[in-house]
Amino acid sequence: MKIALILVAALSLFFGAFLTNQNSKIMNAKPSIYDISLTGLTGEKIDLSTFKGKKILIVNTASECGFTKQFADLQKLHEKYKDKLMIIGVPCNQFGGQEPGNAQEIQSFCQVNYGVTFLMTEKVDVKGESQHPLYQWLTKKDLNGVKSSSVKWNFQKYLIDEQGNLLDYYFSLTNPMSSKITKQL
Repeated sequence: MKIALILVAALSLFFGAFLTNQNSKIMNAKPSIYDISLTGLTGEKIDLSTFKGKKILIVNTASECGFTKQFADLQKLHEKYKDKLMIIGVPCNQFGGQEPGNAQEIQSFCQVNYGVTFLMTEKVDVKGESQHPLYQWLTKKDLNGVKSSSVKWNFQKYLIDEQGNLLDYYFSLTNPMSSKITKQL
């Protein structure tokens, strides 16, 4: 009987420690970019998990910015690497009020002026109290596991690898066709 009680106690300790360890692993798991969803310019849900296996370049955009001409090079990048790269334009009006348009105006502007066919989302906040969860993940090391950053201006770019890991980010001055970006594709 004593042996049975000792055995039960030992098994209880073992399984208790095992379960505690498993719960700890679950609670400490870093969030995945694939858990985030957005809304497209036309109202459709964009589930980032559908892009597993491709690199993702996320760019906050604005129609009335000095960097707006980068839409042309983003489109070139999209056409050249569309089999292995998903480009997501994320309109934002937080820098100089340079994206004042509504969804229909933004979509029309991008298509008419730059022939944009890559994915564009609804307008979101990329910083501040109303920061979209995507940009929380992109800018906070405790969420992305790589590094913290802040979005400095329109057309800042974030590159994600095929497994959903942050590779790097590039300030507005970095052209989308720059070798800094293309060498990673």
